Amino acid sequence: MVTKNEMIEAIERSYRSSPEYLFKKSPGFCIFRHERGRKWFCAVMTIPQNKLYGESEEEIDVINLKIDPNLGDILKTSPAIYPAYHMNKQHWITVDLSQIDHFEQVAGLIEDSYLLTAK
Repeated sequence: MVTKNEMIEAIERSYRSSPEYLFKKSPGFCIFRHERGRKWFCAVMTIPQNKLYGESEEEIDVINLKIDPNLGDILKTSPAIYPAYHMNKQHWITVDLSQIDHFEQVAGLIEDSYLLTAK
């Protein structure tokens, strides 16, 4: 399982981007932006599991990533990937980090999101 803090550290290292904590109501949510265009390429959050699946209110760590809409249906067949929490469900996905064993499993999705949101 990849923790939220491990994910944040990996993104900081890989993209030289610092997390921004913008939401007063959700102080643990952070976003990462492109240095130049300032567009978001991912959000890392802790949310109740039942916001994605099941009935449990246990909190899980997730990451939201932009995707090519043509790949959405394919990606969402993975047991770790869901329609985006709190984002456009056609263009974004949510990855349940409790289902990810290491950063490399989502590194390609993060890179795609980074490229898709570049100006």
